Amino acid sequence: MAQLITFDHIEKAIALTPFNSVRAQSRMFPRPRGGQERDIPPKQAAVLMLLYPEIDDRIHVVLTLRNAGLRGHSGQVSFPGGKQDPDDPSFTATALRETCEEIGICDKHNIRVIGELEKFYIPPSHYDVYPTVAEYNGMPEFELNPAEVAEVFSFALEDMLNPKYRHAETRVIQGYTVDIPYYDVQGHKVWGATAIMLSEFEERIRQVLPTAILQKIENT
Repeated sequence: MAQLITFDHIEKAIALTPFNSVRAQSRMFPRPRGGQERDIPPKQAAVLMLLYPEIDDRIHVVLTLRNAGLRGHSGQVSFPGGKQDPDDPSFTATALRETCEEIGICDKHNIRVIGELEKFYIPPSHYDVYPTVAEYNGMPEFELNPAEVAEVFSFALEDMLNPKYRHAETRVIQGYTVDIPYYDVQGHKVWGATAIMLSEFEERIRQVLPTAILQKIENT
């Protein structure tokens, strides 16, 4: 299959400026969006959007299913990542360290950092999350930490841009009726913070793709 989205497109997408990140993210906001004012500053965390070419030549982004026994966001789909340690020199370093700990991708010489997306605040957990986008050279071999990760899978970037993989449903959360947009990925519903960060990434790619390629993806 011909590669419609390339790493050249991705580099241009990450470098876009000016870019309205909040508008791009908002398409996947749950409505109404929960949260409350806090008297303390948010905690800090980082995640890694790790990209690699699959055997079909399409670029995929790595996603994980969190262990159901975890305290925060258990059983949800997320990017590898976690809380920043005091010894981490940067948020990118946090994302790389957590990726190594969670899914066993530790060979940094095979990872090329492309850039960062806008930080994103998660109201329920009171975290600022900093996403780093990186390319993995080759096919990653995952070694899961079962205490944190139940499953690892991927989402083709072309599917991310295809409307047939975006849906919405209504749930009752803590007594409130909430409309939740999500991406349908290999039988998993990717919603919340992960979907919101993907939405920014998707919109950035849309803005750099030639119209003919975008139309081909959307009509697949």
